[in-house]
Amino acid sequence: MRNVVFVDGVRTPFGKAGPKGIYAETRADDLVVKVIRELLRRHPELPPERVDEVAIAATTQIGDQGLTIGRTAALLAGLPKSVPGYAIDRMCAGAMTAVTTAAGGIAFGAYDVVIAGGVEHMGRHPMGEGVDPNPRFLADRLVDTSALVMGQTAENLHDRFPHITKERADTFAAASQAKYDAAVKAGKIGPEFVSVATRSADKGWGLATADEPPRPGTTVEDLAGLKTPFRPHGRVTAGNAAGLNDGATGCLLADEATAQELGLPVAMRLVGYAFAGVEPEVMGVGPVPATEKALARTGLSISDIGLFEVNEAFAVQVLAFLDHFGIADDDPRVNQWGGAIATGHPLASSGVRLMTQLAHQFAERPDVRYGITTMCIGIGMGGTVIWENPHFEGDK
Repeated sequence: MRNVVFVDGVRTPFGKAGPKGIYAETRADDLVVKVIRELLRRHPELPPERVDEVAIAATTQIGDQGLTIGRTAALLAGLPKSVPGYAIDRMCAGAMTAVTTAAGGIAFGAYDVVIAGGVEHMGRHPMGEGVDPNPRFLADRLVDTSALVMGQTAENLHDRFPHITKERADTFAAASQAKYDAAVKAGKIGPEFVSVATRSADKGWGLATADEPPRPGTTVEDLAGLKTPFRPHGRVTAGNAAGLNDGATGCLLADEATAQELGLPVAMRLVGYAFAGVEPEVMGVGPVPATEKALARTGLSISDIGLFEVNEAFAVQVLAFLDHFGIADDDPRVNQWGGAIATGHPLASSGVRLMTQLAHQFAERPDVRYGITTMCIGIGMGGTVIWENPHFEGDK
């Protein structure tokens, strides 16, 4: 088995879904094209014909997110026609699964260099658009009726862990906004962006250069009065959950020897990964068994992990993960530049955002050897990828 390395990751700024969002009149596949072209622009040492595969995820694979988007976006981006591509779906963990699937091919020797990523244009394609769930799911009571509504699954998670109160979730959410704002001002978030030209029939042309969803200055008091749309007097609000968003991500993966041959940088080494299933009605707990599984398979323990990037689909989901592993809500190792509550969560694209941020944090932290990216996944799953810092200096 060959070593798999994360070379670099980029993303578009994330937008708000809907007719007023920055990407309301921008095609989803064009967002992917921008990401692919930016990866190649940043790495002229990589001959385009050396790319062996393009794996792009989308949760809703219709319209401008359909037609085997990995292949069509590769062609639109100008990659040689000899470069194949495919589409992949694991809901929120689409890009994460694109990375792990492609990495398996690299480790096995089927590929040397791969582009992997994801896109979600929730303004054009709301989650669940065009789906036809089999009636047996409910008729045979295979899942709870709430399992297909992500916000309701978050309320269920509050029920399962009543010590995770709304106040605690709001406090975590406000901290996410504050950490993200500080990271932007410090220049930590932004270097990974590729600017996107946008158009509006009313406003004309524009240029997306920054994330649209964040709300800097958000306080716990601001969040306390928000409505609870998924349950009367509930605990999940628009403020302590990620929003509906548009955006794309992409990364370069390579065999480590090939990276050295081509002069590609090595930002992270893949150590291992795992996916796990849980009850669909509490899908937010998925990162817990996935992380346990990944740690067991790699021979590591949670104490070995120096940095965590946990996708903030809902604050309660992150807090359940932290409680399980005995980690404080404000532990500086966790989401140190904020998370999806601030920046947004364009479903299938978010996994590579987590990885890109971890890679940049590794570069600043030679004292940290291992980090993880983890996320909950709709229909009752979790996914975790463990990475090693190539800049680790041991006991120096």
